[in-house]
Amino acid sequence: MTDPVVQVENLHKTYRGGFHALRGVSFDIRQGETFALLGPNGAGKSTAIEILEGYRDRSRGRVSVLGTDPHRATLEWRARLGIVLQNTGEAPSASVRELLTHFAGFYPRARDVDEVIGAVGLADKAKTPVRRLSGGQRRRVDVALGIIGRPELLFLDEPTTGFDPEARRQFWDLIRGLQGEGTTILLTTHYLDEAAELSQRAAILVGGELASLGPIDSLGGPQSRVPVVRWHDGGRLREERTEQPAELVARLFAAEAGEPASLEVVRPSLEDIYLSFLKPSASIQTEGVSA
Repeated sequence: MTDPVVQVENLHKTYRGGFHALRGVSFDIRQGETFALLGPNGAGKSTAIEILEGYRDRSRGRVSVLGTDPHRATLEWRARLGIVLQNTGEAPSASVRELLTHFAGFYPRARDVDEVIGAVGLADKAKTPVRRLSGGQRRRVDVALGIIGRPELLFLDEPTTGFDPEARRQFWDLIRGLQGEGTTILLTTHYLDEAAELSQRAAILVGGELASLGPIDSLGGPQSRVPVVRWHDGGRLREERTEQPAELVARLFAAEAGEPASLEVVRPSLEDIYLSFLKPSASIQTEGVSA
C-alpha cells in the first residue's frame, strides 16, 4: 500500500467575523482513486479544495497533497496538478489550439494538443477563437486545460456544468480513460448520478462538517439503504421500510387477494441518501459506519 495522495486531518477554516467554513474535516484520497466531495452550496467544498490546491490558508489541521504541505507549494509541485475551476475568466481571442499549445509549454510531460482537443470533443473547433465558443464549449476548454499537463492529481470542480446529456457521457468516457492511466481525481459535482458513475468513494459535507464518508455503495450505512414498499390502501398512501420487501409484498397480495393499488418497491438512490443528510437530525457516518 502506498501513502495516500491526499491526507486531510482535523481541517478547520475560520474567516473574519467568526464564520466557520470547515469544522474538523478529515479524509484521504488513495493513489488512482476518484473521490467525490459532495454537499450543498455553502457546505465548505470550495474552501476545502482551495486549501488542497494551495490557494487558501487553513486555520488549523494537517494537510498533505502529493507528499507536500500545499501552504509550502513550489512550481514543481503545482506542475503535478491539474485544476478545472467552477468559473474561468474572460475568454481569450486565441484559438482553442493556440491556447492549449501555449499552456502545454508549461509542463514537462504535456499531452499531445490535438489528442486533448479531440478527447474533449472540440476537434471541429480547434481553430475557433475561444471567445466565440458557447458556454458548454468553453467548459470543455477548461477541462482540456486541466488535463494537458498529464497531472498526477486532477481537481474537477463541477466540470460538466453546462454540458448537454451527450456531452456529459462523452466526458465520463474521458474520465474513465484518465482513471485507466492511474490519475487520481478529486471531483465535486451536483449531479449525483455523475458521482455514482465515476467515483469509488465520497465525502458529504454539510455546514462545514463531514456528514458521511465511505464507498459510494455504502454511504450512509446499512440503515439508509433499507428498501421502502409503497402502496395505496383505501385511497391513502401507505409505506413501510423493510429489509424483506418481497415478504411484505407477498403478505399484501394475500391480504388484497391480488396486487395492491400503486404498489412499488423503492430502493434508496445515492440522491435519496444524500438528501437525507441535509436534514438537521442526520447523524455522521464515516466509511459506512455510524460515528
